[in-house]
Amino acid sequence: MENYTIKNDHITLEAVPAKFYYAVTLSDGSRWEMKRTPYVKFGDGRIIEFPAPTSVTYKSSGTADIIKSTFDHFENSEISIITQVFADRTTGDVLFKINVSGDKKFEIEHVQFPAPLEFGAEEGHGYTVLSQMQGTLYPAGMQIIAETGLVYERDGYMPIYGQVRDGSGYAAIYETPYDVRYRVDEDRILPLWVHSLGRFRYMRTIRFCFRKNCDYNVIAKCYRSYLKERGRLVTLKEKIQCNPNVAKMQGIPVIHSGIAAHTSPESMFYDKEHPERNDWNTTFDHRAEELRKLKEKGLEHAYTHFDGWGRHGYDNLHPDPFPPHEKAGGAAGMARLSDTCRELGYIFGIHDQYRDYYFDSPDFCIDDAVLKADGTHQVYKVWAGGAQTFLCSVFQPDYVRRNYQRFRELGINIDAAYLDVFSVVELDECYNPDHPATRSDCAKFRRHCFDMLTDQGIIPSSEEGIDCIIPSLVLCHHAPFHSTAFDTDVDAVGIPIPLLNLVYHDCFIVPWIGLPGERGGWCIPKTDSAYAYAILYGQPVYCPIDASEEDIRDVKFACANAGKLFFEELLSHEFVGEGYRVQRTTFSDGTVITVDLDSGKFEIK
Repeated sequence: MENYTIKNDHITLEAVPAKFYYAVTLSDGSRWEMKRTPYVKFGDGRIIEFPAPTSVTYKSSGTADIIKSTFDHFENSEISIITQVFADRTTGDVLFKINVSGDKKFEIEHVQFPAPLEFGAEEGHGYTVLSQMQGTLYPAGMQIIAETGLVYERDGYMPIYGQVRDGSGYAAIYETPYDVRYRVDEDRILPLWVHSLGRFRYMRTIRFCFRKNCDYNVIAKCYRSYLKERGRLVTLKEKIQCNPNVAKMQGIPVIHSGIAAHTSPESMFYDKEHPERNDWNTTFDHRAEELRKLKEKGLEHAYTHFDGWGRHGYDNLHPDPFPPHEKAGGAAGMARLSDTCRELGYIFGIHDQYRDYYFDSPDFCIDDAVLKADGTHQVYKVWAGGAQTFLCSVFQPDYVRRNYQRFRELGINIDAAYLDVFSVVELDECYNPDHPATRSDCAKFRRHCFDMLTDQGIIPSSEEGIDCIIPSLVLCHHAPFHSTAFDTDVDAVGIPIPLLNLVYHDCFIVPWIGLPGERGGWCIPKTDSAYAYAILYGQPVYCPIDASEEDIRDVKFACANAGKLFFEELLSHEFVGEGYRVQRTTFSDGTVITVDLDSGKFEIK
């Protein structure tokens, strides 16, 4: 049985590959261990642990010490698995790589590797950090709750997690993030690699960055440095260079309103008791008049977002909602609203959608929809437009290109566009042999849609903030907290922290929905003020379209704070005193903000 002890300037790595034992000791004596056996879950439901390795080799390169193990003889399977453990001498990071070969299509559901790091911290001596929505901290002893464990969805905005125990900790970074999820076993986090289009088609890698003096800020900054080194941290300054109109977003509020709605009898939201409520509309001119009143009350600048401008209103007929809603004023009325926004100094933005693919769309062709592995198409009847499936990501950029050409032909100037769900829902795989798409492909095509808007000087936005889309985004609708439900009147799950903002504050805008004195909101704990979080995190707020002069003063105050911090990195977040209700943030320009979530009072220095 081979035992290995590898030392460098940062860590000591002890490895017994035959027993699946790995231990990392830091220079302060703190120790992190893996003791469990990885496993394969096969498509037929069998769970088989890795057998003893058939070979183990060691080599030293110019930058790393590497232990390579080969695993064969999985029961009733011809798969072979090669793992490599890299101890990077320059950084002290430890990388675990796995490559699966010989797997038949759909033979494997997922592979759990590496084994989880043992945690075992007592209450008050550590915590787990997950990138669930804005960010979640679970103190030792608190139950960790993850619904799907999906990376690039609400359980994992960013492909990272970490743990801290008595000041020592690590950041885990999925270097191959598109086909992975995680599972929670008590206080352990288990990486699960899943197939891509039915097969394990490439090597998977996870990096562990160990730190002696660690907290959740350090975990976030490990990932930020990782992104920056690889050219994947695109700041707002850089986005302005690509699209100068982005500069107009500095320190302004969001006005979100609608034009028209039609709820199909097929929809889950259809009101059978009051059918008259299923259809409504206002006019583009009426919305323009409301904006003029806001200007008169003192709102100098704003970003507007209008839902339901299409033929049948909100969430209908996509990807072809044209022509603009006739009763609301048609194309001419929509053009007047756009022109009014420009006259007032406001940005004219619209809701748009290129994933939901409605059966009654004039363009609908079932062959262009996402084909599932079993040869069927997903069909939903949830949203207002009724029966829908999903448009394959391969075709999404083509529709964006065509539709924004249509706007130009109609004389409608679009300043900003919100492409719904692209930065929150899971990445799609398509099994149609005429247009196959992996999850990685899906992310690429979604970014292409946003980049196309940027190329036309249009400010791109979407729903929340999954990390693989952020380089192409300027703002999102919101990015609140992991809660007891995706709804209002909720409690937090774990302790909310601004993990996303610690990585990306100077890269994209996260507005908050709420005014002083208001509590709760969608995925905002019912005890908390979204306005207070906006102040604390240096982000703008929404302004109601019927805001009073007092509302506008409060909106302008929060947005002025956000404008001052627009280009600044959020350096740190901390809890002040006992409990978690008083919090402090520090920014790269020296600004320090302290907020008491109970009273709503804040101090900005």
